[in-house]
Amino acid sequence: MSDGEPTEPPIGDESADPDEGSGTDAPEPEPAAGPMFSPYGIASAVLGLLSVAAVVLGAVIWSAHRDDAGDRTYLSHVMETAAVWTNVLINMNSGNIDASLQRLHDGTVGELNADFDAAVQPYRQVVQKLQSQSTGRIEAVAIETVHHDLDGQPGATRPPRDVVNTKVPPFATRTDSVLLVATSVSENAGGKPTTVRWNLRLDVSDVDGKLMVSGLSSIK
Repeated sequence: MSDGEPTEPPIGDESADPDEGSGTDAPEPEPAAGPMFSPYGIASAVLGLLSVAAVVLGAVIWSAHRDDAGDRTYLSHVMETAAVWTNVLINMNSGNIDASLQRLHDGTVGELNADFDAAVQPYRQVVQKLQSQSTGRIEAVAIETVHHDLDGQPGATRPPRDVVNTKVPPFATRTDSVLLVATSVSENAGGKPTTVRWNLRLDVSDVDGKLMVSGLSSIK
């Protein structure tokens, strides 16, 4: 071999590792573990809980408002029933006494209905004594007491009642006491007008969805 020819590396020489120092076999570092919940995730969860609570609270308020509105509407009907019944009573006179008493009787229930003649006898006597035309006017109407679900369950204690001269029918689901103040002006022939004042307490009972007068008494 001449000195000018290049020499080739010996075949099979494995003394040198081509991958040595390249670092390809070195283990890669594991990424650092971050927090399980980010601040945004916590804030979203809190907002979600607040939204659910707001919905529940709104439903409760709406339900209570609906119940209150329904009760006010019912009590308005109770006062209207008492006022209509009383209007017949205070406008009763010698000319319409029989028809008026029949209308009053038809609007009653319970022992007041059964003992109607005895209950209205004092008012009948006033009309018969005046023997005149009278005009009545209701001055004020107000709810006195509210009794719900009378005898709704076997063995349940009925709330105390203010009216003791009559009893609420056992099949009434609800009874409310109404106070009424009214006046009647009677015009006697040849005499000056006579004013009669009425201070009444009426019990109005809900019987199968129909409002009926179940109690009557005078307030002194």
